[in-house]
Amino acid sequence: MLKAISKPAVRLVERYLPDPFIFVLLLTLIAAAAAIGVERQTPLAVMRFWGDGFWSLLTFSMQMLLVLVTGFMLASSPPVKRLLQRLASLAKSPGSAIILVTLVSLAASWINWGFGLVVGALFAKELAKLVRVDYRLLVASAYSGFIVWHGGLAGSIPLTIATDGHFTAEQIGVIGTGSTIFALFNLAIVICLFIAVPLVNRLMLPDEKDSVFIDPKLLGEDEAFRPRVTRPAERLENSVTLAWLVGIPGVLYLLDHFVLRGGGLNLNVVNFIFLSLAIVLHRTPQSLLNSLQEAIKGGAGIVIQFPFYAGIMAIMVQSGLAESMSQGLISFATETSLPFWSFISAGIVNIFVPSGGGQWAVQAPVMLPAAQALGVDIPRVAMAVAWGDAWTNLLQPFWALPVLGIAGLKAKDIMGFCLIQLFITGIIISIGLTWF
Repeated sequence: MLKAISKPAVRLVERYLPDPFIFVLLLTLIAAAAAIGVERQTPLAVMRFWGDGFWSLLTFSMQMLLVLVTGFMLASSPPVKRLLQRLASLAKSPGSAIILVTLVSLAASWINWGFGLVVGALFAKELAKLVRVDYRLLVASAYSGFIVWHGGLAGSIPLTIATDGHFTAEQIGVIGTGSTIFALFNLAIVICLFIAVPLVNRLMLPDEKDSVFIDPKLLGEDEAFRPRVTRPAERLENSVTLAWLVGIPGVLYLLDHFVLRGGGLNLNVVNFIFLSLAIVLHRTPQSLLNSLQEAIKGGAGIVIQFPFYAGIMAIMVQSGLAESMSQGLISFATETSLPFWSFISAGIVNIFVPSGGGQWAVQAPVMLPAAQALGVDIPRVAMAVAWGDAWTNLLQPFWALPVLGIAGLKAKDIMGFCLIQLFITGIIISIGLTWF
């Protein structure tokens, strides 16, 4: 049944979903029109919101580009490539390849979302070299594992409210991860998704006549030409000693960060892990630079599109549109249904504000008073917003850009399969938040 349903969904998306850049341009116009029509903002005010906020995500954009680049360099180092190839060799059929890539992506995304995006995409490429399987579904399966990130160890909303002095601390206090990430209802959702998402992906596997395959030769990296080392500069470029004199202190810094200082994971730390390990495992600066040349090819979408999303977020937040959307959806909520409507509202807002931390800043002032007025468990409502933020990433191509850049596909190639996952995972998460 899922195979039959996925076929028209894939055709629909392939036909009508534009390139992610066109998508972000349309979202910009929709957000601006809604701010003018619904919030009664003047066109001049909306234009100022957009322009003033356009560059507000530059730091984040660079971090995301580095997630792609450093993650690619690490995964393309000889030891990690051998590990991925060994793991990929476990897949003996198209179905097992789909299940394996989904499970690896789910596990990696639960640990850290940036790690999951990169590892999932690179592992999909390794599997495609060994198994003849629909490449679109293989990459879509790698991306679908991203659904669990906000219920995992790097979830920005549960980590925010577990931090001393967070912006709603006076209202709700500090809520530890035992009540959010490691709460029974959240773990139950994660476990159900670890079972359902691979199974759904496997059941969507098209017949061979409907599949799209890729020539494994197109996925192989060209062997770097190694000229004979004669010049002093070339000796430095191929010096293991020079690389390790920088890479090993980077690893030692990370040990100090985690073990002696008790530091946690954030985007900068993840990038530092990727980069330090890549320097050590590539052994020479020249090998690292060769990998960098390959990695940077997939970063164009991040560079050009993230500023537009920053502008959309500014329009949504400063015009009051995001708050109005949230209030409208929870205005008819009850004690039982508030987590569900918080989840749905977060999913809708996420299409326009695809940032977990930014979304909590927008929705917390609406959701928390509603939860307190109705006597609803605050951690559950916070996790409902977190899951809603993660859920519609299956529809919003913003976070798929690193995956698509590594895999060499377009959003329309994978979003049809993700659309089926959107409906099924939405049901699972809704039940977990409301009834478990």
